[in-house]
Amino acid sequence: MSTKEKTRIVGSPVPRKEGADKLTGSALYVDDMEREGMWFGATVRSTIPRGLILSIGFDRRIEWSEFTVVTAGDIPGQNHVQLIHSDQPCLADGKVNHCDEPIVLLAHPDKNKVREAVAAVQIEYETLPPIFTIEESERGDVVVWGADNLLKSFLLEKGDVDSAWADAAHIVEGEYRTGAQEHLYIENNGVIAEYRAEGGVTVWGSLQCPYYVHKSLLSIFDLPEDKVRVIQTETGGAFGGKEDYPSTLAAHAALLAMKSGHPVKMVYDRMEDLAATTKRHPSRIRHRTALDKDGKLLAMEIDLATDGGAYSTLSSTVLSRATLHSPGPYFCPNVRINSHAWATNTVPYGAFRGFGAPQAIFAVERHMDEIAAAIGMDPVELRRRNFLHDGDTTATEQVMREPVILEKLLDRALTESGYRAKRARFAKENLRSSIKRGMGIAAFYHGSGFTGSGERYLNSLAGVDVTPEGQVRVLVSSTEFGQGTNTVLTQIAAEAMGIDYDNVVMAPADTGIVPNSGPTVASRTAMVVGRLIERACLQLVDMLREHAGLDEHYSDADFFAASERYRAAKGEAVSLCRYEAPPGVFWDDQKYRGEAYPAYAWSIQVAQVAVDTVTYSAEVEEFWAVQEVGRVINPVLAGGQVEGGIAQGIGYALYEKVLLQNGHMANNQMTNYIMPTAEDVPPIHVYFEEIPFSHGGYGAKGVGELPHDGPAPAILNAIRDATGVSFASIPLLPEDLYLKLAAPQAVAEAAVV
Repeated sequence: MSTKEKTRIVGSPVPRKEGADKLTGSALYVDDMEREGMWFGATVRSTIPRGLILSIGFDRRIEWSEFTVVTAGDIPGQNHVQLIHSDQPCLADGKVNHCDEPIVLLAHPDKNKVREAVAAVQIEYETLPPIFTIEESERGDVVVWGADNLLKSFLLEKGDVDSAWADAAHIVEGEYRTGAQEHLYIENNGVIAEYRAEGGVTVWGSLQCPYYVHKSLLSIFDLPEDKVRVIQTETGGAFGGKEDYPSTLAAHAALLAMKSGHPVKMVYDRMEDLAATTKRHPSRIRHRTALDKDGKLLAMEIDLATDGGAYSTLSSTVLSRATLHSPGPYFCPNVRINSHAWATNTVPYGAFRGFGAPQAIFAVERHMDEIAAAIGMDPVELRRRNFLHDGDTTATEQVMREPVILEKLLDRALTESGYRAKRARFAKENLRSSIKRGMGIAAFYHGSGFTGSGERYLNSLAGVDVTPEGQVRVLVSSTEFGQGTNTVLTQIAAEAMGIDYDNVVMAPADTGIVPNSGPTVASRTAMVVGRLIERACLQLVDMLREHAGLDEHYSDADFFAASERYRAAKGEAVSLCRYEAPPGVFWDDQKYRGEAYPAYAWSIQVAQVAVDTVTYSAEVEEFWAVQEVGRVINPVLAGGQVEGGIAQGIGYALYEKVLLQNGHMANNQMTNYIMPTAEDVPPIHVYFEEIPFSHGGYGAKGVGELPHDGPAPAILNAIRDATGVSFASIPLLPEDLYLKLAAPQAVAEAAVV
């Protein structure tokens, strides 16, 4: 009997746990919350990209005695935001390295007065020369970070790349660029903080990773673990933007609370949130590829560079995932990847859905179409000839032990989209129409879970307990921010214990209550944490059978009666499990080789586009996505993740451009940072193939990040198919289309005249 046939609740579209509260408006977000005696906080930020702080002045027309003012000198512990490295200050102290860097914090009981006071703080600088591009950082004429501006680098080698060129029938080169992207979560960043001398710091916030914030506050306030408590409130979207940044904002509110003696709320407006918080890393990726006469890959040489911004934040792990995904889902015997993350004087770039994979996959999938054109091969056939198969090795020498069904996914995507017939029809129609249509494809994988030894390092702990009220609680620090964590984990728990879904609830994501099950990132929740919950539930059932007389065949009433007997005898009915790596999964950090991920999710995406050669606008008319993500725990939520990721990917490809002026985001409003609306999102057709992963929660692998990886290359490949013109950078705006499609024609006509 298959895994799917055995399950009762897993695989079903049960209602969202938090859905009713959100639907009725009773869900409380941080800006809905009040604390007795609460004040409001605000931030004074740098107006220059790089320089020394000479003085901080306060306009005498403001009654400053009413305000609490905090600077770096008020920090009781380390002036560092604790991420992977500790190079980013909580508050600038003597120098600034990007526009909008926080320097001074203000608090006042009147929200309007504190906002007015921000403009009355006068900061005098000695400006220093900034750098804003990867190329400037590489040259090293100006050093703004460390000894050479280099935040992180990796070298990944397989086989002998240098010997492969001589035997190649074809060598194809290309350079591809991606821009920054803003997260645009519905709810802006916000927190409330309290400080008590005897109790320490408590923070309520819109955030992804309570224990990340907890770790940073321990260092900044020099407090023991039991004196810092972080509680996630209802969170209106994140996409990675609330992974790293809330550590900074929580510290700011808590510093103001400590000095003022009042709870302090800090909630950014949209303009501040857009300008001051992290974004997706811009990239420049160069490919040089050797192929034999039959179109089989012989060698791939890839130079990958990302812009990390002013501080390292999570750039090293973003770069690592980009490096590992840059060869694509293809078998190649010889691979060399040099990757570098460079510092610039812009707002630090950080976590964003896909975590480096969208940049890398854009480059390799655009390059595959350029190779196909250069050697005269169909782009679908080129991919098919080079797909990874069971038993093949990746660039890190990881053997594909789990089934790889890329060809099956490809065949289904081609069939569902009508790819070949449409492509042939559009080619004829385009000859007589100003609207040029085309079909584009992208093939890719996404590693599930933390990269390399990350999961071993996290050593996550999760579990369940039974409450006196007769409910099972899931105990995890994994957070719900719209993607379905609450629902999926409670489905897994109900399935494993054989009880009703309505009798399982989530414990609050509160570091005072739940263990550290790791961050809610990296497509790991259903696979890694879900597996811990499955194990913990099965363990609890065994405990009740052994010590509380639970029969083999039991009802919900029997289960909770046994739990009462167990609690009476033992004190509490709780079951916790620690992460155990799947057998055969080992990563060598020193050699940068081995099992990069315990499992991969796979996808083929197809885009149909129309390019208007009168207005020079591109529109995605229809989109198809076929993916294998292990077991689909909740088909409605999984489908929503795919649709949302594709919509976000369409914005990445065609709409969303971060415009910097002297390092400051100039278009930091919803009126001029353009994102796709419902009118711009086409019909999206979603299809799943299921091959359960034995070490994931009920067979699950990752689904949240995968769908964002493919839309941009699929769309630009479709635009190439429609116009016959190649584009190598995103976002691809109408002015970019004009420069290549119309400008050459205009120049030629002028020359004739």
